[in-house]
Amino acid sequence: MAYGRGGPYADTHTEETSTVLQCTAVTATPQLEALEALEEMEGGPDDADSHLDHHEHLLCRLSEHDETTEHAAHLWTAETNPSRGLWLLWTGASAHRVYRFAVFAECPAVLHDVEQGSRQWCGLPGDHALPHSFHVKDPLRDLLTERIRREAHRRPADDE
Repeated sequence: MAYGRGGPYADTHTEETSTVLQCTAVTATPQLEALEALEEMEGGPDDADSHLDHHEHLLCRLSEHDETTEHAAHLWTAETNPSRGLWLLWTGASAHRVYRFAVFAECPAVLHDVEQGSRQWCGLPGDHALPHSFHVKDPLRDLLTERIRREAHRRPADDE
């Protein structure tokens, strides 16, 4: 995985941390290897098989990047101290896909929104290159959210 200048303090006013688009790469989860990695992981899920039922395909969680950077999809976060996540890293596609599983400490960066009184944790591996995940915009999620919002407004209120 390409690592760089990530760090625990999110500066939302610099050019390098302005909002960027999420990578849209998707890959099929190598089920047997993922099951083995989850079962071997300290703090892994109690029922790794059931957990994988909901993860047939994984989306890269990084911002858009070039082909020399591995894609990274999150599978599980262990409740250890510090928190550690199981990631599927891959390059290529289809028959040319090369992948591996790795466990990384999580990035400690937190974005504080004083006006909203909220906090958002980064959610990427600790040594990732900038930007942090809270500066990455997921266009698919935004489209789905907007579609759901429009559908909800179109439906008449239930009369009780």
